[in-house]
Amino acid sequence: MSRFLVGLLGITVLMHLPVALAVAELARWAGVGSPALLGWAYAAAGVVLFVGRARAGMPDRRRHGLVVRLVDIPYFIHWCAAVWTLIPAVVATLVAVAVDLAHGASPHLPVRAYAYTYAAGLVVCGYGVLVRRRWYRVVEREVRLPGLDARLDGLRVAHLSDLHVGTMTPRSWGLAWSRAANLREPDLAVVTGDMVTSGGDFYDDVAAVIGALRAKMGVFASMGNHDYFGDGEPLVSRLRASGVGVLRNEGVLIERGGARLWLAAIDDTWTRRDDVAAAMRHRPPGVAAVLLAHDPKRFDEAADAGADLVLSGHTHGGQIAVPFFARAANLANFAYPYSLGFYRRGNAVLYVHPGLGTTGPPMRLGAAPEVTILVLRAGG
Repeated sequence: MSRFLVGLLGITVLMHLPVALAVAELARWAGVGSPALLGWAYAAAGVVLFVGRARAGMPDRRRHGLVVRLVDIPYFIHWCAAVWTLIPAVVATLVAVAVDLAHGASPHLPVRAYAYTYAAGLVVCGYGVLVRRRWYRVVEREVRLPGLDARLDGLRVAHLSDLHVGTMTPRSWGLAWSRAANLREPDLAVVTGDMVTSGGDFYDDVAAVIGALRAKMGVFASMGNHDYFGDGEPLVSRLRASGVGVLRNEGVLIERGGARLWLAAIDDTWTRRDDVAAAMRHRPPGVAAVLLAHDPKRFDEAADAGADLVLSGHTHGGQIAVPFFARAANLANFAYPYSLGFYRRGNAVLYVHPGLGTTGPPMRLGAAPEVTILVLRAGG
């Protein structure tokens, strides 16, 4: 984590260079004295505050609500706006210098472009932090499984993922998600990992949120990589004490009206605890299997092992995506072949949940948080 923090700090310093010039230009427009000094002081404060915010989240510690509202959230709006500014600033600088050289003029920095871009970034990122990440939706999606017993047709599965309950995603939000799922009267409720961001301060909150889910055939969870950014065992114990079935490389047989379904889960992939074969080992012949796998990269292996439906999360749909084209254009596409929504491989189906919480900067754009209700249908 220290190397990661150093790398982020270097990027933060770099992206505050155009911000310093942008703020100085905005100060000139406003008639503020010593605009250059103000711009560089503002940028320096942005770098210093980043270190405190980053350290406070590694691990995630409880902080006073006023600190979160008056310091953390405004800072992250600024930080995201600085990221928003960096690439356009680089492009504008290269274009301006090229044009100046082509006309035989002395190169200049396009500080006005920096100012416009940073101001626009504050508006867009303010929306992403204050509105979009809180504005979740409840969506019902049908999925057809050729191997599903016809007597299970219409089975309703509430799927939540990547809650990241913690300082930036409070218990109250999680309880609202659970209530929204319960209102749809699911037969099963599942949570596919990353229930916390890091550390153990919020384990009781997570247990309260997931323990509030209600489903006729039970509530089950699988572990994600963030659930082991600390000691994951106390989290497992608290969840089980709340009536949640935590499945780790194992499965259970679910029955309804004489029909059976194998519900299994693998443990975390990133810490190499996962074992698809073990999760599927005791599946009865001819029984459809639903596998919880936090990381969607295990879909191919799960399909080969006979899973009919794999439920994943992890990607958050990129957290940042092009509105209305989230699946085709989101940040997760750079790292994951399966980033958002449904995928098929033979008769197997994967659903990658967009997540509900956030990691890193607490912002979403174009990738809406979602409580998903999957309605299973028999037949191809």
